Formats: sequence, structure tokens, C-alpha cells
Amino acid sequence: MINTWLPYILAGIAVGGQYALIAIGYTMVYGILRLINFAHGDVFMWAGLIMVYLVTILPIWASIIVVIIFAILLGTSIEKVAYRPLRSAPRMSIMISAIGVSYLLQNFALYITGGLTKTYPTIKWLQKSVKIGSASTKMVTVITPILTIVLVVLLVLLIQKTKIGMAMRAVSRDFETSSLMGIDINRVITVTFVIGCGLAAIGSVLYFSNYTGIQPMSGAMPGLKAFVAAVFGGIGSVPGAVVGAFIIGVCENLIKGAGWTTFSDAFTFVLLIIILMVKPTGLFGEKNIDKV
Repeated sequence: MINTWLPYILAGIAVGGQYALIAIGYTMVYGILRLINFAHGDVFMWAGLIMVYLVTILPIWASIIVVIIFAILLGTSIEKVAYRPLRSAPRMSIMISAIGVSYLLQNFALYITGGLTKTYPTIKWLQKSVKIGSASTKMVTVITPILTIVLVVLLVLLIQKTKIGMAMRAVSRDFETSSLMGIDINRVITVTFVIGCGLAAIGSVLYFSNYTGIQPMSGAMPGLKAFVAAVFGGIGSVPGAVVGAFIIGVCENLIKGAGWTTFSDAFTFVLLIIILMVKPTGLFGEKNIDKV
């Protein structure tokens, strides 16, 4: 029995780790700006697309570094151009701006690629076959959960133990008061986008090493699932987003293993509906108390 399900469990843990790296960006930006960054999945897609072109002129290791830098610059540029000018505007305005940026990135990718699916380059050390018990899998499946946990631990330490982390926690609690107390809000938000987009770029390397076809909509479904993971775990909570991502990753692959592949995507959104009905704040989310 375990031999039958082990490959699906391993694949689920791996894809869960990849969703987690994307979900952290959603949950951190929401925690500070109260904004759902709908363009985040498209930053993830662009990181994968740029990698396709970079490997033609750079070695793999250099391409990965440049991809991470590119994703960070793209994310911070989006914040400065599309979100910062609307910070004092009604929340609906900034949400519409985020949706507009998402469509802009998708359509620009469509223009660049001509709508053709691009093949992600082979990263040999990630594609290497390994055996775990009776299951044969790729090295990326083993590396993903380990790397995800290490990065999350480092992120939690940064948030809990450093001055910028303290500023991030203060801003997430009370935006206006933090500004009055002398905290550089723009710096905090920029650091938040740097971390979120950098992790999304790392997630893209791991994700597209498994799912090698890239086209303009490749960031939509992983982005939505990562968003659901963030809501499921408690949006605003980094550990919650990670736990939610692993649960979604494992469950959707077990559904595939049961022969219900058609319903694997639907499960994610059914789960979102259930969690919003039963516990709207998510597993680890805190209930907001409005002071009168």
C-alpha cells in the first residue's frame, strides 16, 4: 500500500514546498499592505521565462542568480510604479491596479513568446534520479522541502531577531502609528517585496524543473494555489502559509494518485470555500479586533 502512494506523497511534498515559496510573498505583502498582490504569480512566471533565454548566454548557476535579481527588480518596480502612488487611495483602486499589472505581464509574455510554450532548461543536478524506499524520483523532489524549510526558518529569524524584522512586525500591526514613530514605511515595504519575489524566483527554478513547459499563463494556477495556501494557513502568517501549501500539495497529488486527476485543481478551491465558511482567519490567522 505504502509503495503505491509513496511517489504521490513525495511529489505532493515537493510541489507543496514550491507553492510555499510563492505563498510567502502573498502573505507578507498582505500582512503589511493589506493588499492581495495578484501580479505575484506572474512574477513567478516571468522568472521562469527569463531563465529560458538566459541559459543561451550564461551558465546555469549564473542564470539562476540573475533570475532571482530580475524577479526582485520586477517586483519592487511594480510596487513603486503601480502600488505606491495608490497607497492612500481606496483599497478597491489598488486591487484593480494589481489585476491590471497581472494582465500586463501576461500579455507582454504573450507578445515575447508569440503564445508558444517554451521548454525550461535542464538543470542536471536537479533532474538527477534518486531512490527513496521503493520510489524513484528526481533530486528536485528531495531538495525542495529541505530548502523551503531552511529558507522559512531563516525568514522567521529575520522577522523575529533583526531591526528590519521588528519594523515589519510593527507596520503589519499598525501602519499609521509605525509611520508616526519614525519607521521608514517605504523601506519596509521594499524589503517585503524583495523577500517575496526572491523566494518566488527560487520557487520557479524548482517548479519548472518538474513542469518544464512555460507559457504566459503558467503563473496563474500556481499563483492561485499559493494564494489559497496563504488563506488556508492564515494570511499574514508565514508558518501558516507554509503549512497550508504543504497540505494542498500533498492532497492534490493524493487525489491524482486515486485516479481523480480532473478534480485535483477543483479540490484547492473547494478547500478555500470550506475554510472561509468554517474559519475565515485560517488555521493560524489572528482575529482582527476593530477598536471603536
